Amino acid sequence: MPKGFACRNAGVAVASLVVASSLIAAGRAQTNQYGTSLDPQNFTQIEQGRYLAVAGDCASCHTVRGSGQPFAGGRPIETPFGVVVGANITPDRETGIGAWSDELFLSALREGKGHGGLLLYPAMPYPYYTKVTERDALAIRAYLNTVTPVHNAVVSNKLPFPFDVREEMTVWNSLYFKSGEFEPDPKKSAEWNRGAYIVEGLGHCGACHTPKSTLGGDDNTHALQGYALQGWFAPNITNDSERGLGGWSIADIVSYLKTGHNPATASTGIMAEEITLSSSQMTDADLTAIATYLKSLPGQTGAAPAPASAPEAVGAGGAIYADECSACHGPDGKGVPYLFPSLAGSPNVRSADPASLVRVLLEGARSVATTGEPTGPGMPSFAWKLNDDQAAAVLTYIRNSWGSSAPAVDPHQVSQARASMARMGQ
Repeated sequence: MPKGFACRNAGVAVASLVVASSLIAAGRAQTNQYGTSLDPQNFTQIEQGRYLAVAGDCASCHTVRGSGQPFAGGRPIETPFGVVVGANITPDRETGIGAWSDELFLSALREGKGHGGLLLYPAMPYPYYTKVTERDALAIRAYLNTVTPVHNAVVSNKLPFPFDVREEMTVWNSLYFKSGEFEPDPKKSAEWNRGAYIVEGLGHCGACHTPKSTLGGDDNTHALQGYALQGWFAPNITNDSERGLGGWSIADIVSYLKTGHNPATASTGIMAEEITLSSSQMTDADLTAIATYLKSLPGQTGAAPAPASAPEAVGAGGAIYADECSACHGPDGKGVPYLFPSLAGSPNVRSADPASLVRVLLEGARSVATTGEPTGPGMPSFAWKLNDDQAAAVLTYIRNSWGSSAPAVDPHQVSQARASMARMGQ
């Protein structure tokens, strides 16, 4: 993620708030140069909407990275069924949402229905946003009214037949969509309820971390227990001690969401973008609420993952690890806190799906750099040095060492990952 991208988004927010502040001083409502109404009484609402748009990670789907045009749409969003393109949500009246009524905005955000009842695809995560309160949704709209309008006509539906037939969403909605605002649990604390509201609603964490059915709907019997997407595996984020966050404290979770790092791990890939654009800019109170909620989720129950039944691969992988990996991650697999992730006891290492491990080994990765942890250390690619058998062996060794156990990585999985990365690089 280019550093300037986040800065430009922040600049838009600051400019909007400066304009609103000047109107407060003037004590009257005006319109800006784009014709957008700025009511001085709505300054608090606009600022709240800006924060909620950040918490909802709206820029991730609605801004093309490096374009300098926040929320102007045009970013391709990969789904298992094809590509959907993020819409223009600037206040441009022709190609954005400037001509939308508040009622239409609420309908799109919380019900998945656009102009004329046009059914939206759940790549716009309305199954989660339906839990957002009307007050918060209108605050987001008030903020979006203040960003720079961009004339950019976007055709969102790029799906192949038959998935491009929007009427099919009627059936999908009947199976997987339940309309309604978040209802606090009176038996839980205010902090827990705030965390649940963000995770289940605005933060739409389940969009990545909850397994999906063959039709792309959430498998809520395994909510937040991990899902493979876009060549990565979004890990289990329940309090599962074997595969999830059971070994992390609330402070560990807050540190990870705020800085992208904690003593055990560092963020890369899709989550690194979320941290850059969203959670790193959230309040510590909200991050603590999220952590409190996640730590309350029991996750999967049952036996630990079965160990690899491939002693030859484990042995060969150990020799490769000693030569290629131990200098950074240590002979004991514990790494260096806040620099090189610990592999020993890592729930990500022993996850059900090793997709992220395979990708990082082959492609290399650079961890996210944030204000709190600006270093952003990286790992080189080993695709040129290790063949499929060797890569599978060292990953199998890592997944079955230092007290961990997990199924072996198959060389065919490595071969498929190479082919997928080659296609993405074309």
